[in-house]
Amino acid sequence: MAITGEQLQQTARGTARDLPGTDHGRPFVDKLDVYKVAGKVFLIVTDDPDERIITVKVEPDHGRSLRRRYPSITPGRYLDKTHWTSVGAGEEITAHMVRDLVDHSYELVLDSVPRARRPRAGGEGRRKG
Repeated sequence: MAITGEQLQQTARGTARDLPGTDHGRPFVDKLDVYKVAGKVFLIVTDDPDERIITVKVEPDHGRSLRRRYPSITPGRYLDKTHWTSVGAGEEITAHMVRDLVDHSYELVLDSVPRARRPRAGGEGRRKG
């Protein structure tokens, strides 16, 4: 079932907050809610009522495939357009898809973090804002 832009953002935020070691704040501008793990960005939620999108990290091939298949998925805003993808509400965008994209982005970013700096499994996320 398709979701609204507000639901898309709520789902992304909730998913990110449930991941171990998650931290968030607004380090760039007030309209960008940035989620990080081990100091690295894995999700940006754009707080603009006229542009309710999220931006997540993806493998380049997967990102291209998503953009071809879904009109509301575009090259990432604000970041490298090869590795980042922005998602807006659309007919085929579901809460399940959003959760999967956020989880996958988190894992991709975490893979680049040295093991000693990774949050422990089962640990609770930290919330800042």
